[in-house]
Amino acid sequence: MKEIEAHQRRMDELREDYTFHEIALTDELNANGTVNSTESEERDVFFVHGYRIARLVKKNGKDLSEGDRKSEQDRVKGLIEKDMKAPPGHAYNRRGENAGVGQILPLMKISNPRRIQLNGRSTLAYDFVGDPHTKAHGLAESAARKIAGTVWIDEADREVARLEAQFDDTFRIGGGLLASIHRGTSLIFEQSRLGEELWMPTVSEIHLTAREMLLKGVRQNIHVKDSDFHRFDVGVLQQIAPPVQ
Repeated sequence: MKEIEAHQRRMDELREDYTFHEIALTDELNANGTVNSTESEERDVFFVHGYRIARLVKKNGKDLSEGDRKSEQDRVKGLIEKDMKAPPGHAYNRRGENAGVGQILPLMKISNPRRIQLNGRSTLAYDFVGDPHTKAHGLAESAARKIAGTVWIDEADREVARLEAQFDDTFRIGGGLLASIHRGTSLIFEQSRLGEELWMPTVSEIHLTAREMLLKGVRQNIHVKDSDFHRFDVGVLQQIAPPVQ
């Protein structure tokens, strides 16, 4: 597991060299689990000092208006300038934006090892629970201590191919005053081999039941697909924000 954690950290570092396109579909559910409405958002994603920055380019299949595009550019520019000044290595503490495999692995207590075939490759599967006694850094790791599930590891590359988990207890943010993620909320992460020992996140699903500000109940199915990975061109960054000394 230490080796797998090291490989995942390396993959997280390599993301700095890539940009990709992300499509997120959000189903709003009623109390019976029926879909009331679905919204889609498309973003171009890149990383600065480990911080994830996602620029909205389409909403519900339509390009942004001129005003919305200008507001989004100003928002992203502000994030870039802030993140370029921030020390690397602290990205996972900001707003929970980077919650993912890298934050869950160090908090796992694993059991029931077995070898299976996944996508035609030899894969090691483990059941796990979050370790409540492990020190957490930031919101994402605090949440990871309250989940349980299964992780699949590509045996040759020592990379996480898939992770399924669900909250086995309610996770309260701000003591429950800001929000509460209810027990039973589940998530799926998938990473795919894109090249020689290069793995990138490609699919995420979250089935969320929560409450905001003690008042509003939230029931959502969120489906995220990442694609079109390519080397990051620093010129893209300079178009949004000037270089910071």
